[in-house]
Amino acid sequence: MKVVGLGGGHGLAASLAALRTVTDDLVAVVTVADDGGSSGRLRRDFGVLPPGDLRMALAALCGDDEWGTTWSRVVQHRFGQGELEGHALGNLLIVALWDLLGDTVTGLEWVGRLLGTGGRVLPMAAVPLDIVAEVVGADPERPGEVSIVRGQKECATTPGRVRSITLEPANPPAVPQAVDAVGEADWVVFGPGSWFTSVLPHLMVPELAKALRETPARRIVVLNLAPQPGETDGFSPHKHLEVLAEHAPELTVDVVLADSMAVRAGNLTDLEKAAGALGARLVVADVAMGDGTPRHDPRLLADEYARVLRGE
Repeated sequence: MKVVGLGGGHGLAASLAALRTVTDDLVAVVTVADDGGSSGRLRRDFGVLPPGDLRMALAALCGDDEWGTTWSRVVQHRFGQGELEGHALGNLLIVALWDLLGDTVTGLEWVGRLLGTGGRVLPMAAVPLDIVAEVVGADPERPGEVSIVRGQKECATTPGRVRSITLEPANPPAVPQAVDAVGEADWVVFGPGSWFTSVLPHLMVPELAKALRETPARRIVVLNLAPQPGETDGFSPHKHLEVLAEHAPELTVDVVLADSMAVRAGNLTDLEKAAGALGARLVVADVAMGDGTPRHDPRLLADEYARVLRGE
């Protein structure tokens, strides 16, 4: 099975860690809108794509042998003091290769070869992006007022409720290899991850959005385990699907995967209706970590991916 995983951050990393155990033909298409921390600094200083989400995807694709686990730890290592404080070593490695080779995709491929990754990591767009969000109630004293919030970091931490997003620049160029991967895939996986800042941005890049609509691949949406504070506060599981439909009205989905406990926090009937509106069947399973934290268990998630990919 040729599988493409879309997203960014910890959500995509969890998905990739599961997917790499069920397919040996895996491509991650990663958001490039991060403007905070190490990624934001490197983006501003060097005019490059923010490397952080790309680094996390590469680390998630490392093998379980000594080589893979060691290099995963190395690229994720973050300096705690001095001029490099806050920088992840993997971010510096990626930017160094971009500087030397002059090509974003080639640089990421070299990092993947060094790490021995079981898949390919590609940016979703060829230029750095900024997320612009319409937010309701960003000012607590004006709970009904709509305001504009710019930047991924600000969108992810706003005290208001995000209503919709756009990208700057508008109509950014897609990475051709990412478009090709979507067109050649058997399955495309959306999420889990920050809904407005990691999942939906892929549908704002015109060439990529067109490929996602027209691909013969089947599509699966993996829902988050809990609302994200500052971005999707108060969102039920079915609200995530309704927002997806609002931002991509022509997109159809084959499967929606939701965690059993997360479904109990909402209305199952509403979730089934929202999935059906996208053309999808709903699959409910235990895919969360057993410690009560809102994190997907890669092994449980892998089991469900394997069943879905086999058509069960």
